[in-house]
Amino acid sequence: MQQLSISMVAKQAGIKSSTIRYYEEINLLPPAARQNGRRYYDQQIFERLAFIRTTQRLGFSLHEIQLLFQQQQQPAPLAGLWRKMAKQKLADLSQLLEQASHVQQLLQRGLRCRCATLETCVHCVLQHCQD
Repeated sequence: MQQLSISMVAKQAGIKSSTIRYYEEINLLPPAARQNGRRYYDQQIFERLAFIRTTQRLGFSLHEIQLLFQQQQQPAPLAGLWRKMAKQKLADLSQLLEQASHVQQLLQRGLRCRCATLETCVHCVLQHCQD
C-alpha cells in the first residue's frame, strides 16, 4: 500500500499540514507511521478526514467528533450515540433559527426608523422594536 507524506495528504485533502498534526495530537487521527521522523499515512486517512469534515459541516465540534470515534471502539452500537447527538444538534439548530428570525424582524423594523442621528436610531430600535 502506498504511503503518503503529510504534505501529500494535506494537498489532496485541501487542508493544512498543521491541521493534520493537530487532529493527530487530539486523537481524531491515528498516529502516523514514521520513517526518519517524517509522518506517512495510507489511503484510509482520506476517509477519516472526510468524516471529520462532514460532521463539522453538520455542526459537530471536534470534541463531539472525538466522542463518536471513541464510541466506535466500544461494544455498544454507535448509532445510539449518533442519534442522541443528532437530535441535540437539531434542537440547537431550531433554537438558532428562531433567534435569527427574531433578529431579522428587529432589523427589518429598524430599517423603517426615521431618526435624525445614529444614537437616536439605535435607542429607538432598542426601545420600540422589541416584541
